Amino acid sequence: SSSSSSSSLVPQTLEDMRTDPEFEETRQKLAKFGQKELTREEAKQRRRALERFGFRETFETFIEKRDGTPLDRKTPPAILQVNIGIYCNQACSHCHVESSPLRADETMSKETRERVETILEKSEGVTTLDITGGAPELAPEFRNLVANAREIKGDELKIIDRCNLTVFYEPGQEDLGEFLKEHDVTVVASLPCYSEANTDKQRGKGVFERSIDALKMLNELGYGVEGTGRTLDLMYNPGGAFLPPEQGKLEVAYKSELKEAYGIEFSNLFTLTNMPIKRFADFLHREKKTEEYMKLLIDNFNVKAADNVMCRDVISIKWDGSLYDCDFNQQLDIGLAGTKAPKTVFDVESVEDIVGLKIASDNHCFGCTAGSGSSCGGAIA
Repeated sequence: SSSSSSSSLVPQTLEDMRTDPEFEETRQKLAKFGQKELTREEAKQRRRALERFGFRETFETFIEKRDGTPLDRKTPPAILQVNIGIYCNQACSHCHVESSPLRADETMSKETRERVETILEKSEGVTTLDITGGAPELAPEFRNLVANAREIKGDELKIIDRCNLTVFYEPGQEDLGEFLKEHDVTVVASLPCYSEANTDKQRGKGVFERSIDALKMLNELGYGVEGTGRTLDLMYNPGGAFLPPEQGKLEVAYKSELKEAYGIEFSNLFTLTNMPIKRFADFLHREKKTEEYMKLLIDNFNVKAADNVMCRDVISIKWDGSLYDCDFNQQLDIGLAGTKAPKTVFDVESVEDIVGLKIASDNHCFGCTAGSGSSCGGAIA
């Protein structure tokens, strides 16, 4: 590992946040108006952008008019996605969670984590536990959740760690790679580009170098290496107001570039469309591109993608135990639909309890149905 990789990224991130006028502007707005008001304002901006080019339909009616499958929960979800905490050692420019080192208090308690495990145990149909954040590994309950989930469900359960790669060099995480290997955790890692300049522009100074070091270390543990059974997937998202390129072609380019330049191997590349929410919404607003981007999403609507959207097979749990249809709705505080819908993990026994509910949607959902579609598992059409 290079020397620059062996120290915490937090001081650098905090310095970047302090000196970046965009972060500072958001911080001041947050202090003045509060999160709920900012989220409302952001939704208003999306709606106005749509109205400017004469679009007034809801996402739900738009799907149904095109003979798409209605947004109803017909079967229990197979994926339990847990956002275990918002704290992160990075503060990425496109982050839909607005994670940063300033958000240490927003993390899952022992009581909530135990309740998640109870639901996992009682939900026979759940085949995947998908842990995200922030940097999930830095949440105090992360390792307990992973170890207990593996014990409860055995080898059949797929456990995903959504990893920013720089986390391996944070204090106390020296044995993280070994821990993930021991509990057979699938690593899904963010790497928006195979060039240093583009990655650091989006994710912060020094991120690319650390990410490369971490990928080499994961390869040494057998991750991403064929025949080991240890999966290392990479996540790409665009560096601006455009749709991702075709996933299959981009994977070929990533594999050859990373192998030739750094000797790195990985399993699959997933493309993710930038959702027009939170930090990316701020970017669109600043660049006066909200209208252009919303039009791009709607012009590229794909009914096949709409039929496969992730929310049909996932339940999203916030660090405080609140329930949502997906991680994006979670960040916009759009809870499960209907007055009788359960609000938190303490209102349900198993995931079967949400069958029959409508899936809550709004105009940000067009981000998942554009082009080849988008999900936490990449393209869907």
